[in-house]
Amino acid sequence: MDFFNLKIKELHQGLLKKKFSALELCKSYLEKAKEKNKDVFAFLSFSEESALAQAKAVDELVAKKSDVPLLAGIPCAIKDNILVEGLKCTAGSRILENYVAPYDATVVKRLKEQFSVFLGKTNLDEFAMGSSTENSAFGPTHNPNDLNRVAGGSSGGSAAAVAADFCNYSLGSDTGGSIRLPASFCGVVGLKPTYGAVSRYGLIAFASSLDQIGPFSKSVEDCQLVFNVIKGWDEMDSTSVKINPLDRFDLKKLKIGVPKEYFVKGIDPEVEKLIRAAIKKYEEMGLDVKEVSLPRSEYALAAYYVINPSEASTNLARYDGIKYGYSNQDKVNDLMEVYLKSRGEGFGPEVRRRIMVGTHALSSGYYDAYYLKAQKARNLIKQDFDKVFEKVDLLMTPVSPFLPFKIGEKVDDPLSMYLVDIYTVSINLAGLPALSLPVGKTAGLPVGLQIIGRPFEEDKIFEAAKAFEKTWRT
Repeated sequence: MDFFNLKIKELHQGLLKKKFSALELCKSYLEKAKEKNKDVFAFLSFSEESALAQAKAVDELVAKKSDVPLLAGIPCAIKDNILVEGLKCTAGSRILENYVAPYDATVVKRLKEQFSVFLGKTNLDEFAMGSSTENSAFGPTHNPNDLNRVAGGSSGGSAAAVAADFCNYSLGSDTGGSIRLPASFCGVVGLKPTYGAVSRYGLIAFASSLDQIGPFSKSVEDCQLVFNVIKGWDEMDSTSVKINPLDRFDLKKLKIGVPKEYFVKGIDPEVEKLIRAAIKKYEEMGLDVKEVSLPRSEYALAAYYVINPSEASTNLARYDGIKYGYSNQDKVNDLMEVYLKSRGEGFGPEVRRRIMVGTHALSSGYYDAYYLKAQKARNLIKQDFDKVFEKVDLLMTPVSPFLPFKIGEKVDDPLSMYLVDIYTVSINLAGLPALSLPVGKTAGLPVGLQIIGRPFEEDKIFEAAKAFEKTWRT
């Protein structure tokens, strides 16, 4: 049976009606993933034994006619910077190559309560630092649409795993576009939730004021179902928030804003054409679409690439070759040599670059000039969004100004690589929710529409995305 084009609810009904078993479902995904992973390299590791055991437990639930949760038996994958107890969690880095997670992240715990089946851990840019998954210490992930091109990053493995039918849904993390970019590049749905909507407990910290965990799936409905399971307050995360349900709203009364700053020189004409056509669809549905302005958007990338490495340099100080992870104590004379050798050999070039930039920005004499100024710019960027959201309910923009690029094309040019994030970082700086929605292909490569909402108004984003998806698929 072909399971790969069925949605979560369809798989759930199939399990309940015993058209197939959770074990059959699990084996089907595992076989495909293990066979094709050498080409795509979406998975860093498989947890076959535990996945089959989880699937058997679901079949026992069904046999007993117990209450079977919606995600029970549904095969998923987890980005390898999110802890799953007993499994390796490398963060795509040599420094954590043999680190085994001692506990479950809150999102994993919530999925386990639903009896989800975990197939394995997915590839990522080292410590989630990158936009192409080329910075992984273990090799790049290839785009399932064109194996010569990048899958996007940093959650490229999670997006590629869904796009290649290696799992039904997956989890990634988004610090400056790391869910939305790979979702756009691979042609799947990806949500970056509001900061605080999903617990970060058990996520290996990169930039703590920006990081957020979110889901990938093939459909908007499935993305919403997974989000509804993982969201919510968690006593283990001081930044998590209790979310109140939205008042009922009429989709056709929502107002859409299109920021003019996102359609300027440099965007690929074919990308702009598809995005504008998608926005036109909303006008045809009867929604009010108007041009708006986010004038401080031009400062977002600069502010982000001061705040991001500053927080990273602090968070990554714990990897010192002493507490845990890789340690080189061979032929050393003192503790400082242990630090220098362990960190120098354990971290890749992009991680070392960001640690140095961040340490410099936070150092005495430069803190006010760089970090403090970047935080002031961040506040102004957030004020822009607040002002615009007084007039509109949602914003629509491209996710990326260009199509997935070839592997190796930009990796040696950090500034060119950082520009990949130009349309996504401002959303993290402002703490807003945003979703990447596939709206078509050009030259065989997918393009994603970015739908941005007010804080904790993910449901408006989902409903707008589902309305487009319905018209697009019919």
